[in-house]
Amino acid sequence: MNINDYILNEIKELTLDHTVKCAQKVCKDLPITHIPVVENGKLIGCLPESDIQTIENKNRELREYSYLLDHFYTNEKATLLDLITLFADNDCNLIPVLNKEMNYIGYYELGDILDAFADSPFLHNESETFIVEKNKTEYSMSEVSQIVEANNARLLGAYISSESMDTVQLTLKVTTEEANEIIQTFRRYNYNVITQHEDDSYLEELKERAEYLRKYLDM
Repeated sequence: MNINDYILNEIKELTLDHTVKCAQKVCKDLPITHIPVVENGKLIGCLPESDIQTIENKNRELREYSYLLDHFYTNEKATLLDLITLFADNDCNLIPVLNKEMNYIGYYELGDILDAFADSPFLHNESETFIVEKNKTEYSMSEVSQIVEANNARLLGAYISSESMDTVQLTLKVTTEEANEIIQTFRRYNYNVITQHEDDSYLEELKERAEYLRKYLDM
């Protein structure tokens, strides 16, 4: 997959000479959070839809509201994860793209990037998802990979999905037919397994003990 194939040019960028009325029409016709504003091929900034709709004088030029522009963009070398981070950080559904000469060449749309991520092997391949937790000073990615592979499984991908002052949670995508063996190995290495799995023998044992205790108390 070449992420540059998702660069679009369907929305005509605006210039500072365009009026507020023109910008409001673009926002009305299209469900976008920002409009790229370009001068002589260079990106000036991104005009937020939420701000442009509040301007009452529709005949004024956008240059009078240049202070409203947000400044974010990406380049042709951005990865899928880079783009997802940019979308999240800027709370937007459109990101301008600049080439190596810093000229505006188009934009990415959030929906296209999420679709590309959903089609990636990391999410698309049949696999088990594990969330494990350990002290920040004690875990390592090499150890996590070793635990998975030592149980004849394959690690498709991993990322830090949550962290606190002392601990981190890792989300793992694993292809395996022996989830229980992986779970028990993580516990032996002092990882807390957050996700619940049907074939977790430890949980089954706890359920059996709880059931036995209930029966004993009911006697």
